[in-house]
Amino acid sequence: MRFNGIDLAADPKYTGLATLRHNATSLVLETLMVGATDEHLVHAICDGDSTGVDVPLGWPQPFVQFIQHQAKQTLDRPADTGPAWRRSLALRTTDIEVHRRTGLTPLSVSANLIAYPAFRWAGIESRLREMGTDVSRDGSGTVAEVYPAAALYCWGLPHTGYKTAKNRAKRAVIIEALSQRFASLDWNGYEALALADDNALDAVIAALVAHQIAHGRCVGPEDRHRQVATVEGWIWIPKTPGS
Repeated sequence: MRFNGIDLAADPKYTGLATLRHNATSLVLETLMVGATDEHLVHAICDGDSTGVDVPLGWPQPFVQFIQHQAKQTLDRPADTGPAWRRSLALRTTDIEVHRRTGLTPLSVSANLIAYPAFRWAGIESRLREMGTDVSRDGSGTVAEVYPAAALYCWGLPHTGYKTAKNRAKRAVIIEALSQRFASLDWNGYEALALADDNALDAVIAALVAHQIAHGRCVGPEDRHRQVATVEGWIWIPKTPGS
């Protein structure tokens, strides 16, 4: 089986793509690259068994309704435009749930630059759907939304301060910790790329989460959140004791 991980950026130049091959005795990092184009991503998703994508797959439903009404000048005046109201527009249900479970708050696809890669994903998702690929946003199909920092947190590993070139030493710690946690993981010589570029490392983590989802070791949307997850997307995170 093949499990992909995508760290999606708006610019292909910064987009990481990893593919893990799983057999009876090992988990081999078959490919790892930074600079993945839409063609690379579509091919990997269609060729793999499951793919973890680090990007919001949708927007908060209240935000979508807000934009529609604001554009038509039919917006009802909110009783209060304070932090709680703005938070309801900025965060998806899954963002709030991830914060509840981990204390981490994913970037807002409504109010942060993460919207730019989300725009790109929307186009890729449309293309995959036309090809007949199941890209259900709740993670029940070929693709599941992931959040590498939350995954590291749930695994009890360092999860902050590992981005950019200056934090190479922190990435080295994470790579070593992942090797210990996933004893069958064969980096296949790609450690240097994961060490040099956090986009590559996040792609590997996303692929590992996809592998863990397939083996029932991650938490997806509860039944009460299933409907909203099919619209907004849902971040799958590794199970922790008691989850």
